[in-house]
Amino acid sequence: MLRSMLVKDYMIGDQLAFTPATNLLKAVHKLLEHRLSGAPVVDENARLIGFLSEKDCLKAALDASYFRSEEGLVRDFMSTDVVAVSTDATLIDAIQIFVSSSFSRLPVVEGARLVGQISRHDILKGLERLR
Repeated sequence: MLRSMLVKDYMIGDQLAFTPATNLLKAVHKLLEHRLSGAPVVDENARLIGFLSEKDCLKAALDASYFRSEEGLVRDFMSTDVVAVSTDATLIDAIQIFVSSSFSRLPVVEGARLVGQISRHDILKGLERLR
């Protein structure tokens, strides 16, 4: 049954995303405001180019404490080696990624274009609704 359930049916389509030029402190504020552990980074065509996680933000804070650097931009701290999942992937595909990694959310793409996110929480909520 899970093999027939698709990511696009459980993803959140209207999520927060940053551009590389977003001020890092503003990005941190948005993550906190939206209670997210991270958000995708997109270019001007909404193509996924990175991901800014809480861990990336903590690294920025550590850098600032050592080097007394001024505010940075998202591009300076985002991860560019991003794992994403397709809208047509099954929930099993997403679950396997979550189980084998430390990710708590994944960008969802159609081709290279960001269309949403899916989290562990989203999948568990969906599975609970099926009961």
